[in-house]
Amino acid sequence: MKRFIDIIASFCVILLLSPIYLIIAFIIYIQDKGNPIFKQFRVGKNETEFKVFKFRSMPVNTPNVQSKDVSKISITPFGKFIRRTNLDELPQLFNILKGDMSLIGPRPSLNSQTELIELRRNKNVYKCRPGLTGLAQVNAFDGMPDDTKAMWDGRYVQNITFMNDVRIVLKTLIYLTKKPPTY
Repeated sequence: MKRFIDIIASFCVILLLSPIYLIIAFIIYIQDKGNPIFKQFRVGKNETEFKVFKFRSMPVNTPNVQSKDVSKISITPFGKFIRRTNLDELPQLFNILKGDMSLIGPRPSLNSQTELIELRRNKNVYKCRPGLTGLAQVNAFDGMPDDTKAMWDGRYVQNITFMNDVRIVLKTLIYLTKKPPTY
């Protein structure tokens, strides 16, 4: 049932937001020539790697860094906006449609986040697809340590239910309506 909902919801949202996808891609291309889509390897279900899609918020040829090191790289002016509003995450709906991700689940980690991967492995987090949003994200705070993140992810995996997913979606919508952080 979860996969069916993922397919229907991601397909409908992609169709509904397709004009926004085009506008964002056009602005990124105009501002900093190059592919508007950023692809990065992440760790998914059963610890298999997959390419996650995001709108590019950094200049072309910026090296891959972990989220905690984002202050060390430059971000384009429009990139700051799409990060603040989480619009940079919209292409992950294609990852959901493909089956690499789910709407709800632990956020996919970079393969360089070895401590987080080990902590998640110990909590059986990799038995489910990573998600666009998850329990750790709706309970997040700046600089959340890996062990706390893995704890929330483990809780989610132990209690995957339709109603819990609905609660996480509602909490995500509330989170998205709050004043975005500045970068």
